[in-house]
Amino acid sequence: MKRYWLLRGLKMFALAALAVALLGYVVMGVWNAVLPAVTGLHAISFMQALGLLVLSRILFGGLRGWRRRGGNWRERIHARWEQMTPEEREKFRDVMVSRHGCRRSDTSAPASPS
Repeated sequence: MKRYWLLRGLKMFALAALAVALLGYVVMGVWNAVLPAVTGLHAISFMQALGLLVLSRILFGGLRGWRRRGGNWRERIHARWEQMTPEEREKFRDVMVSRHGCRRSDTSAPASPS
């Protein structure tokens, strides 16, 4: 099991590195194609383009890291479940059974995605 997570982590790292490199080349290409001709600025290298990406992240994105969107989805689903009538709950269970083909033995709570 650890090997699977190690390979998955390596794949994600390689994909992230590839995305950063591709974004750096795009920034470099756009800068070198547009700005020297329009403004008279000098062309930039790949490392300078990566520096611009980092600088723009610091100036415009902050240093807080990636924010998770919809972070407390379990709490929201639980709150919606609590607001349902017993008839709505049964209808929801029937839809889930028809879509996914499984049914929990305990029907007092929504199925957890484990």
